Amino acid sequence: MKIFTSSQIHELDAYTIEHEPIRSIDLMERAARSLTQAITERWDAQTPVTVFAGPGNNGGDALAVARLLAEQGYQVSIYLFNIHNKLSEDCAANKKRIGESKRIKKFVEVTSNFDPPQLDAGMLVVDGLFGSGLNKPLTGGFASLVKYINQAPAPVVSIDVPSGLMTEDNTYNVKAHIVKATLTLTLQQKKLAMLLDDCQQFLGEVRVLDIRLSQEYIQTAHCQFELIEERDVRRLMLGRNPFAHKGMMGNALLVAGSYGMAGAAVLAARSCMRSGVGKLTVLTPKSNSGILQMSVPEAVLHIDRDETAFSEPISVEGFTAMGIGPGMGTQESTAIAMIAQLRRAQCPVVADADALNMLAVHRAWMQQLPKGIILTPHPKEFDRLVEPSAGGCYERLNNARLLAERFQGIVVLKGHHTAICMADGRVVFNSTGNAGMATAGSGDVLTGIITALCARGYKPEHACVVAVYLHGLAGDLAAREVGEESLVASDIINHLPQAFEALR
Repeated sequence: MKIFTSSQIHELDAYTIEHEPIRSIDLMERAARSLTQAITERWDAQTPVTVFAGPGNNGGDALAVARLLAEQGYQVSIYLFNIHNKLSEDCAANKKRIGESKRIKKFVEVTSNFDPPQLDAGMLVVDGLFGSGLNKPLTGGFASLVKYINQAPAPVVSIDVPSGLMTEDNTYNVKAHIVKATLTLTLQQKKLAMLLDDCQQFLGEVRVLDIRLSQEYIQTAHCQFELIEERDVRRLMLGRNPFAHKGMMGNALLVAGSYGMAGAAVLAARSCMRSGVGKLTVLTPKSNSGILQMSVPEAVLHIDRDETAFSEPISVEGFTAMGIGPGMGTQESTAIAMIAQLRRAQCPVVADADALNMLAVHRAWMQQLPKGIILTPHPKEFDRLVEPSAGGCYERLNNARLLAERFQGIVVLKGHHTAICMADGRVVFNSTGNAGMATAGSGDVLTGIITALCARGYKPEHACVVAVYLHGLAGDLAAREVGEESLVASDIINHLPQAFEALR
């Protein structure tokens, strides 16, 4: 699913109107019918409805929804805010239709002073003040209205986006001036802000309503952001030759573990093997050898001469991918060995965990990273890699995208909607996973999966997309069995076979 900017959303509407063809007022009516159906599925006609409509097309949608609800027997009160005596053409047309309706019991057009209605818990508020075209924070009376809505106990349905929320960058927005919706009914596609962690508090549940906008435009328009879907992942997955032998299925090297951190190496190694790699060598200190031999007997061990930590790089000749970082520790001798190991890499490299922490301490070394490297930070690890900012999730995402372009690699910025930032500036968001995966070792599992897919011959960008989706899907399958609260990283590995089979 493509994620369009606010300007592209406007272009999509205009293209649909011109090429379907359909009048804009009729397209608005189509959207209103979808919105009304979604509301009536959740709240019955015994629920009083208060509709707040703004002067633009989002307000026009709200007026049309109010009329359709009234026609189905709902008790509807409407407040149309026309402070500057200027309504959009379609909003004005729906205002006229409201006036012609005999079902509407209360319609107030607010032009100056506003006496707010009582909003009780047994009511429903429909927020149609401002939609995806907003480009600055709400102020004045509208900001006060938003605060009034937010302090009321009534559930809120926002049309397209919660009023006050901008569709992309909310870095300098005023959080107190954004509606906190119970349910957001967004039209045709999710907006970028809906994928960012710091915007979730305003969205509530999000439902995407298909209002049949132009598929021609959607398919052909260039788009920087995308939300990956199952059908996309299926197209990227490689088959397995019935006559394959282990030498044809990739030879991976995993540099992981230190004294007391053997578990990270075990998790990454097990997930790598479960992801179909033909051979795996784990480079780890001597103290971890017994644990790894017992936990992952399928892996070959290369024992570092140091008893407790990785201290000496090895040749990467013959390896088709390398993962480095899980549980390595951050002592200086390990850091020096790590950068030497990275400089030797002639194959795809996945750097995670302590590898990222050591790079954050030695930022000058980042100039020596191999081209095409895959970095897999969680937000705090990423903020240590670059100059941290107070700009929130949008600025962090933009910095991750710029870092991927700068080093011509891939940054997998982990989160609820993990963002895969490509070297060409594209960003692919993941659509699988759950809060139960916020557990120690989950990132080590992902490192193992990406390393395995790269070793097997996936293009690095495809390996990241497939691996992140599989990782989240395995987590979802695990959560169904053990619940989110009890989910641990090993559960994700144990459900990888089911995840692979679900995509075959």
